[in-house]
Amino acid sequence: MKASEIRSKFLSFFETKGHTVVKSSSLIPHDDPTLLFTNAGMNQFKRCFLGEEKRAYVRAASSQKCMRAGGKHNDLENVGYTARHHTFFEMLGNFSFGDYFKEEAVAFAWEFLVGRMGLPQDKLFATIHEGDAAMGLGPDEEARRCWLRHLPDERILTFPTKDNFWAMGDTGPCGPCSEILIDQGEAMGCGRPDCRPGCDCDRYLELWNLVFMEFNRREDGALEPLPKPSIDTGMGLERLAAVIQKVPSNYDTDLFTPMMAAIGEMSGHAYGEDPEKDVSFRVIADHGRAAAFLIGDGVLPSNEGRGYVLRRVIRRALRHGRFLGLDRPFLHQVAVAVMHAMQDAYPELMESRNYITRVILHEEERFSETLDHGLKLLQNEMARLQDEGARVVPGELIFKLYDTYGFPIDIVTDMARKLHFQVDEEGFAERMQKQREQSRKHWKGSGERELSEAYRKLSADEVRSAFLGYDQLEAESRVAALVVEGRLVEEAGVGADVEVVTTETPFYGEAGGQVGDRGRILAAAGTLEVRDTLRLPGDLIVHVARVVEGSLRVGETVRLQVDAERRKDTALNHTATHILHRVLRDVLGDHVKQSGSLVAPDRLRFDFTHFASLTAAELAAIEERVNDEIRNNDSLRVQVMDLEEALKSGAVALFEEKYGDRVRLVEIPGFSRELCGGTHTQRTGDIGLFVIVQETSVAAGVRRIEALTGRHAYRHVKRQLEQLEEASRRLKVHPLEVVDRIERLFAQQRQLERELESLKASQAARRSADLLDLAAEIGGVRVLVTQVEADNPKALREMNDRFKERMGTGVVVLGAVHDGKVFLLAGVTDDLTKRLHAGHLIREIAAVVGGNGGGRPDMAQAGGSRPEKLTEAFDVARRIIQERLEGRG
Repeated sequence: MKASEIRSKFLSFFETKGHTVVKSSSLIPHDDPTLLFTNAGMNQFKRCFLGEEKRAYVRAASSQKCMRAGGKHNDLENVGYTARHHTFFEMLGNFSFGDYFKEEAVAFAWEFLVGRMGLPQDKLFATIHEGDAAMGLGPDEEARRCWLRHLPDERILTFPTKDNFWAMGDTGPCGPCSEILIDQGEAMGCGRPDCRPGCDCDRYLELWNLVFMEFNRREDGALEPLPKPSIDTGMGLERLAAVIQKVPSNYDTDLFTPMMAAIGEMSGHAYGEDPEKDVSFRVIADHGRAAAFLIGDGVLPSNEGRGYVLRRVIRRALRHGRFLGLDRPFLHQVAVAVMHAMQDAYPELMESRNYITRVILHEEERFSETLDHGLKLLQNEMARLQDEGARVVPGELIFKLYDTYGFPIDIVTDMARKLHFQVDEEGFAERMQKQREQSRKHWKGSGERELSEAYRKLSADEVRSAFLGYDQLEAESRVAALVVEGRLVEEAGVGADVEVVTTETPFYGEAGGQVGDRGRILAAAGTLEVRDTLRLPGDLIVHVARVVEGSLRVGETVRLQVDAERRKDTALNHTATHILHRVLRDVLGDHVKQSGSLVAPDRLRFDFTHFASLTAAELAAIEERVNDEIRNNDSLRVQVMDLEEALKSGAVALFEEKYGDRVRLVEIPGFSRELCGGTHTQRTGDIGLFVIVQETSVAAGVRRIEALTGRHAYRHVKRQLEQLEEASRRLKVHPLEVVDRIERLFAQQRQLERELESLKASQAARRSADLLDLAAEIGGVRVLVTQVEADNPKALREMNDRFKERMGTGVVVLGAVHDGKVFLLAGVTDDLTKRLHAGHLIREIAAVVGGNGGGRPDMAQAGGSRPEKLTEAFDVARRIIQERLEGRG
């Protein structure tokens, strides 16, 4: 049975049991600022379990994309060395939000594994929580009774809290869990006579974890029963596929065989022939799959947060490619094999094929530039350590490799493991502490503000805000809540900074790159100035305001007025970003994806994937095409429809957005279709004018365009025209002749500069001739020691060349004073360097003026800080020259 069939059978089975099949959420968790990546099936339902969100269903099932390679879950270093570890994997799960509990969860699991998957009953075990006196819990006898309907008592095993109790965090929902294990036989075991369930070997394999969330852990650690106990289960598709397909490793399933075949074809090796090379096969296959899915969900390689994890994954795969003789870019081709293998369940990967492969190829090319040099340094250092009898790679070396060559610690760890070295991770961690703190700050922001206790309570009480702002900018509504400094209050008086939640509002809460609205709230006894509007999880729209007159109470009816001009300007910019997105893909290629945006009233900022700076011609073409569409004056069409229907129609879904089952499709007919919850203008012509003001780099493979529209674009162009008019007035030419006039002025300036340089050279030559008259003869050699006018060391070098050329044979010592500093130079013609070394001479005379220097035998320079000692330095120079040339020194 193929893995795709297993996935399909799992979801259809639970659908027949009254579960709503929910699509996998993104690997980037949008509702949880505590997570780096989505790492479990329950992540997208977390707020349901916490009671902060109600959905239209109380039973759900999903096959969730998961990533565990950073933060608390760091499986990266084990990947490749075991049969089961992965960075990316799929978790099959069924969930109950206060509906069914232990009995049904156990019965469903048994029926699916035995009845639908055909697993042998006599090979299955179940574990239950043995109890915990410190927590006030006895053994989970309820779970035991559920399992006794299917298993004999001797195959129901008790395990301690660390193995069989699960919690979301230090507080909140938690409960005992029950794991289903399968005995794969002695051949898969460790061979020890005491091998039993719980052993680290693969004989007794954990298949499915059923979590019974029946308690709420308070801040004091005490457990209190939940009014509606819930179920959260998780089962790795890769493990289940390995068991059903009767293969010894997840990597032998059909989920991985296409990648293994591609790696074998490129490397000339075969998986299964060499255990050491097999490790590299597994690393490349796993990491290629992870890279494809991460990039497909909008992560790009970088040096912090999620992007750093992706970069580590790619670079570790490339390092293992070298073990297989792959010294050219190859991982982007492995990603294509991933797309073919997963296209039934994840067709969006194939749709983004060009984009994903270009991102990986770009990273491969960047890393290959430094990989060889860094590897050579690491190999040399490890050889030296071996010679010295050391067995630990020092943290300082690891940090140097990271900081200079971009080496993740995983590469060092892999090499160290091969040579039986330990790795000084603590030393490395000390040097990386600041970077790690910065990285944590980066990824903790998931795009949405973490809910305070006040807003969690409002969500649990099902307080919601209906958005009216697509059709109106003014409305009446009831005040549902007031929050001051994170606490719910009943009233806010004049001068108070307060967050206001109303049951309905025309104010747009910041989301999707569009800034929040501003405006006023008018109450019977007060006026509030709304300075920002936020959208929080759970359909809460929060007006961030200050009471400027009177007061406001919960429950009263108020009038909400949006700043209309500011909203209109914002709408123009938002529609312009949709046009720009489409034009960028037309001009640059379909690898272009939006990777961030800012839609404000005064400007727009659009970040997109592209791998080179834009040329002037490209920018001109983009700006022209956007304005062409504006002049077309097309009417926008907005529809609300099912997500799947919208995607099938060709709508563009953006990475940073989280979509529900019903979505808003904003269409410019025949031109652009995007899923978007923002506010827009009615016709493209309303934008008036679009002007690009800047194009820059944001990160590797990400460019940024900043632009203006409407009145702000007009004002920008007007300022430019005024500057042009002023320039033309000063140059006394027509505005269209300004460039030609400037070019002529530049040409005249260059000619004058050449003439000036020629004049200076002529004057310098005359001065040189005059100064040569000051040369003395010492030991039969002409010697010139003198002060000259110069403002930099280069001028001294040019004078030295002229003096030596005219002298033929001789010694030159020049000094100059400029801005309180001394410049010195000593020059010796080649025929005299055996008798007098310029570098030695300059060192001794530089010490007199409080400086130092050195150089070649024929020319040396120095500087000093005591110009008043220059005459003394010249005396020292003459003495040393005389001693050397007369053979007395």
